[in-house]
Amino acid sequence: MSIVIVGGHDRMVAQYKKMCKNYRCKVKVFTQMEADFAKKIGCPDLLVLFTNTVSHKMVKRALDEVNTSVTNVVRCHTSSGNALNGILESYCS
Repeated sequence: MSIVIVGGHDRMVAQYKKMCKNYRCKVKVFTQMEADFAKKIGCPDLLVLFTNTVSHKMVKRALDEVNTSVTNVVRCHTSSGNALNGILESYCS
């Protein structure tokens, strides 16, 4: 399963990747807007939006890029490890 995480804290990126690896998922994490952000997203199985720590522009660009009929979109207000663990538990188990 492929996952794209948009938002979150810079210092948590390694932990986000480790949690996804424990569920045998490939992950890309974008905490800040990068050049060619829309092209780097691809077509993931799950898009996680941490809405508290991301700009509206970045959320809109991510949602415009993914195909919502193929990709599950989860919006979460908190960007904690427990929140991500709960999301992974419900979608990857």
